[in-house]
Amino acid sequence: MKKLIFPFLFLISLSLTAQIEKVEPPFWWSDMNLSEVQLMFYGKNIAEYTVSAPKEMVISNVNKTENPNYVFVTVQTEDLPAGSYDIRFSKKGKKGFSYSYELKERDPGSALREGFDASDAIYLIMPDRFANADPSNDSHPELQEKADRSKPGGRHGGDIEGIIENLDYLEDLGVTAIWTTPLLEDDDPAYSYHTYAQSDVYKVDPRYGTNEDYRRLASEMEKRDMDLIMDYVTNHWGAEHWMIKDLPTYDWVHQFPGYKNSNYRMTTQFDPHRSGIDTELNEDGWFTSTMPDLNQSNPLVLNYLTQNAIWWIEYAGLDGFRVDTYSYNDKDGISKWTKAVMDEYPNFNIVGEVWMHDQAQISYWQKDSPVGAIQSFNSHLPSVMDFTLHDVIMSMFNEDDMGWDRGMVRAYDNFANDFLYKDIYNLLVFAGNHDTNRINEQYDGDVDKYKLAMTLVLTTRGIPQLYYGDEIGMRGDKPAKGDGDIRRDFPGGWEGDAQNAFNEAGRTQQQNEYHSFTKKLLNYRKNNEVLHTGKLLQYIPENNVYVYFRYDTDDRVMVVINNNPEDQTLNLERFAEGLEEATSGKDVISGEQVSLGDRLEVSGKSSMVLELN
Repeated sequence: MKKLIFPFLFLISLSLTAQIEKVEPPFWWSDMNLSEVQLMFYGKNIAEYTVSAPKEMVISNVNKTENPNYVFVTVQTEDLPAGSYDIRFSKKGKKGFSYSYELKERDPGSALREGFDASDAIYLIMPDRFANADPSNDSHPELQEKADRSKPGGRHGGDIEGIIENLDYLEDLGVTAIWTTPLLEDDDPAYSYHTYAQSDVYKVDPRYGTNEDYRRLASEMEKRDMDLIMDYVTNHWGAEHWMIKDLPTYDWVHQFPGYKNSNYRMTTQFDPHRSGIDTELNEDGWFTSTMPDLNQSNPLVLNYLTQNAIWWIEYAGLDGFRVDTYSYNDKDGISKWTKAVMDEYPNFNIVGEVWMHDQAQISYWQKDSPVGAIQSFNSHLPSVMDFTLHDVIMSMFNEDDMGWDRGMVRAYDNFANDFLYKDIYNLLVFAGNHDTNRINEQYDGDVDKYKLAMTLVLTTRGIPQLYYGDEIGMRGDKPAKGDGDIRRDFPGGWEGDAQNAFNEAGRTQQQNEYHSFTKKLLNYRKNNEVLHTGKLLQYIPENNVYVYFRYDTDDRVMVVINNNPEDQTLNLERFAEGLEEATSGKDVISGEQVSLGDRLEVSGKSSMVLELN
């Protein structure tokens, strides 16, 4: 066995007698499409034992690694009824022991669950910063970091119960899906609220609640016809993960030996001229020194991650994944992982974080991409995040004058490249998230600019995503004050807060202006299929005014975004193709009927969403 090169790692102390400390997955289901499951048994010197099962359960493989504390046992589950099965461990001359492993009965229709899609509007929540409904779990005696709300980068106490208690607020706002940043245990000594350095991937962090609380969140959302999206991390775990401290195999994580940081150059995944060392540092380098990089080219690792993902979908009743740092993974490994999940749940949806700034490079990672096909690569990933649209949103609404490549032409040019994507309706569109500067900071608190951005996000093609608090004008300056500033507590989420922005009476006049606009557009979008799947027809912006149509065989919506501070008069003859002889329309924003004769007057820095008659 090779020496494990981690000065900060230590072996978990186990009792001297042979016993099972952990079994993962902790249980499985009897009628999965995946016809076998690989059980990981962990205990002191457990590999010294011979493994057997009842005659009705077939063991197809027993894998013992260089670490004697692990045994990986693959059992066939096809045609096995739900029930408990005794897995026996025996050793000549010594008393053996057994473990009763449970196969549960699967929920009816589970395999055909419908994932989130373009009919949804996703609300991104950082649970630690949204609402604290259970102060008793703010800290935990077995976890290192304790709650301290005075620290911008500390734990503040938000929890799953806080989300459940505010589902009515989100439903009223018009949200149909929730993506939370990770909720699984993160025992980092600091910055653990971020929860991307996980220490146990089968367990919700007790400072957020329990596994059962997570199931209850999904159940309460289902009652409201809302989808729950888990933030899943395939690329890395935290240095405090129990398996990192006693690695099953030397190559469970990427070693150089030990630690080297990623160069973050995702272009090496497809660059035809790339060097080997650059490619290795992107794929195998660690995201940070506290996030060991998982080796998906190791079949044991890949299978562990695949089963864990499927387990959470089935256990919690999930409707989708958002996969963190998708394009840093071993390319072939993450493709196999994605395909395995989608094979089990063909109507599920997974969106990958591909934080790149070129449409061709982002498209490369979408399922059946014409760009990926050039290199015979298929990620099988249904959805990717439209970071290029985010890039232009962060700048163009501060550009009052339009140039060749400034102002609203940035949006036009972004959508002109849609031919690069296989499925433009399965792109996640957003103005900001938990890693970007707050959009209302970018706009310096200008509610008119916010309205322009939300008009675009909520009416263009794709799946819109909002970041918690944007709908009340929350600000935060990441470059000046760090991540904690863009992840402030939602006002009213903590007992004793001076203000409660979860209800109208508790919001300021300006906060209500933000909120009412967002609510109006979200609820309009929710009930209008043309904004979900309608085609997009756009016109080259003039005088910083961008006009586009969403249309299908039955309905048409005309969107006008005037990014010019001055009022503008549009000659409607130019838009005859989009208007298709419509002579009037109802402005969703103002509620007024608008005549569509020869001209249309549009106020400065304002938008119109016209439902055409």
